[in-house]
Amino acid sequence: MKVCGFTFIRNAVKFDFPIVEAITSVLPLCDRFVVAVGRSEDETRELIENIDPAKITIVDTVWDENLNEGGRVYAGETNKALDAIPNEYNWCFYIQGDEVLHEKYLPAVRCAMEENLDRSEVDGLLFDYRHFYGSYDYVGDCRHWYRKEIRVIRNDKSIRSYKDAQGFRKAGEKLKVVQVAAEIFHYGWVRHPRYMQQKVEAVKAFYDGISDEAAKQKAVEREFNYSAEYDALAKFTGSHPKTMEERIKRLNWDFQPDLNKVNMKLKYRLLYWIEKRTGVRLFEYRNYELMD
Repeated sequence: MKVCGFTFIRNAVKFDFPIVEAITSVLPLCDRFVVAVGRSEDETRELIENIDPAKITIVDTVWDENLNEGGRVYAGETNKALDAIPNEYNWCFYIQGDEVLHEKYLPAVRCAMEENLDRSEVDGLLFDYRHFYGSYDYVGDCRHWYRKEIRVIRNDKSIRSYKDAQGFRKAGEKLKVVQVAAEIFHYGWVRHPRYMQQKVEAVKAFYDGISDEAAKQKAVEREFNYSAEYDALAKFTGSHPKTMEERIKRLNWDFQPDLNKVNMKLKYRLLYWIEKRTGVRLFEYRNYELMD
């Protein structure tokens, strides 16, 4: 069994992405790792080069500024990295620049890949998600945050990144996947409020169709207000991946949310109440077909 990791990134230093931690967290499972590095305004390429030169392959790319609606550019960049993976690899492990796999899950993921290697009907592996918000001590606690997503796929080039690169499709159809007893830690909403605002505005440029210059101008006007933006949060009581330890030590802003706050419309409050009492998320969107 051979495994190749893949991801895309641009302006990782400027927007303070934990891309080194993300890649490092899955490297023990990967024989090779392909990174599509977009033309950046900082030292992103050098950052990636120095992670593990023996394993890392860089594909230099230029982001298509015309794909500035719905996050389509992210799927395009994901596919550039996927297409660069040689046919000799069986599985492809996708990790985004703000996602980290806890080392305690490495054995379970490897086991799942081995057990399903010869099950040709299985297109990929499904992971649980934990979304951190504001600081490393709090996680999103509402249906606003997706609970599961595909992060391991077969090396089948008919599988394509879907919409804004959250998931995948095969010939336009949902992938058939097996659940893995593993969790991805998503840190996309944990960074200094200044960097967070810059990142939010940059993302909007590829979702809302505004110009890159307009996004930059908005980003300098204010810092992100974490306290005003969340629906509901919960205290995180577990351990973080070891690859995140140094970054967590550098935490230099204060965030003390009100855990009693539930900022939702009535219908979402009802669904939230039902989920908390039953564990069932009604009307949940699933970008996959779950197999036994």
